[in-house]
Amino acid sequence: MKNRVKFTSCFSLVLASLFVTAVPALSQEKGPVPGKADVSFSLNDQKHLAFLDDLEQRTFSWFWDTANPKNGLVPDRAPLMNGAASIASVGFGLTAYGIGVERGYITRQQAVERTLVTLRFLEGLPQGEAVRGTAGSHGFFYHFLDPNTGLRVADWSELSSIDTALLMGGVLFAQSYYDRQDAREQEIRRLADRLYRRVDWRWMRGDDSEWLSMGWMPPGHFLSSQWKGYNEGMLLYIMALGAPEHGLPEGLWDRWTETQRGQQGSFYGHNFLNFAPLFGHQYSECWVDFRHIQDKASLQRGYDYFQNSREAVYAQREYAVRNPGHWKGYDGSVWGLTASDGPGDSVQEVDGEKRHFLAYSARGAGKDYVLDDGTIAPTAVGGSVAFAPEIALPSLEEMKRRYGNVIYNRYGFVDAFNPSYRVNDGFWVDGQQLGIDQGPILLMSENLRSEFVWNVMKKNPYIRSGLLKAGFTGGWLCQGTCGR
Repeated sequence: MKNRVKFTSCFSLVLASLFVTAVPALSQEKGPVPGKADVSFSLNDQKHLAFLDDLEQRTFSWFWDTANPKNGLVPDRAPLMNGAASIASVGFGLTAYGIGVERGYITRQQAVERTLVTLRFLEGLPQGEAVRGTAGSHGFFYHFLDPNTGLRVADWSELSSIDTALLMGGVLFAQSYYDRQDAREQEIRRLADRLYRRVDWRWMRGDDSEWLSMGWMPPGHFLSSQWKGYNEGMLLYIMALGAPEHGLPEGLWDRWTETQRGQQGSFYGHNFLNFAPLFGHQYSECWVDFRHIQDKASLQRGYDYFQNSREAVYAQREYAVRNPGHWKGYDGSVWGLTASDGPGDSVQEVDGEKRHFLAYSARGAGKDYVLDDGTIAPTAVGGSVAFAPEIALPSLEEMKRRYGNVIYNRYGFVDAFNPSYRVNDGFWVDGQQLGIDQGPILLMSENLRSEFVWNVMKKNPYIRSGLLKAGFTGGWLCQGTCGR
């Protein structure tokens, strides 16, 4: 967990629970039940469309402008150039380029060129188990790479299973999006196929374990934390099940869902599989459309994973309405807790009371835990617009209206801000945008508007195979051949 102020990460439920400065979960009072969208909301409202047009183009530009044009690597964060590219950022970036084509921000030729540069570079990077001089091992990549050489950036950077999966989200998107028969698009498909198929998911289980490890450190040390419970690991296991050569065995998914039992429960009037930071609900669903498809566990619960994420968004918004921590700036219009930067590990007096603030942390609110220091992350709401547009989109618009002069710039929303933490005559505002924040905002905004990323990924044979091996059925998986 080193250097989290400068370098960001995707957290699991296990890692998030290590943060001990948590606010106790408070009373489980009844809140609104989000069965139907607010009838007053319409995506056809010109105000909403104009806002989304502006937000998407700015957020896309972050990926396009900050990526190294010589190799396609995307920084962990910018404008602070901290010497690290993030492989998760690259995955979101590869997907962003397709959105840019569809929205007319760039030409298809530009997207093909940038994608080819990226995939060629990734495939050519050295793999191996040496401590230095490689970019990965067994098909996995280190979490952070040198933005110029592509090699492991530092000895503390782990070979990351989830960040490799997020990278592969972009790789498989490219494989399915660039479907023309010209030589360059055919090469994209071949490169994407080789990058995905060489990932040895079985190896990442370590010794005598059926669960994927969260990572590996050379020489020869698997991290003790494993992917169990409901979290962003859904995408990881779908990819691992769908792999033709190094895939995990059928039946594993059902055993994995059994590890989620303790997460089911009520939080502020909403009953769902809890994962406190909203990124855990967002990352998998950026690429996979879980609407109306169900595995054995969700059939038993009576609702799909998309509805589960919708409940989580409503529960967190209700938490903000009640504002049990009495933080400034919280209400039904401005809210959002997820992993983000913060003011720093410090104590400051707020309204006569000493309050503890945090640096980069897995903030969230759920039955599993509450970690809240008054820091609001726009990506928590922006990455949820496809789940609950009737509350998420107006919230983003209100954030911009209220604080836009300091939290909204040429690349869209900054990572986070905290109205309770005083800085001179104002409040703390992060000066950074993070790839793993910008990605969900862009991908889910486009999924809300056109279902574009979801529809591209529905064509990918590996994603489809992984879902079927996990036991999902119904909806778009059936294509008219079966019933729900």
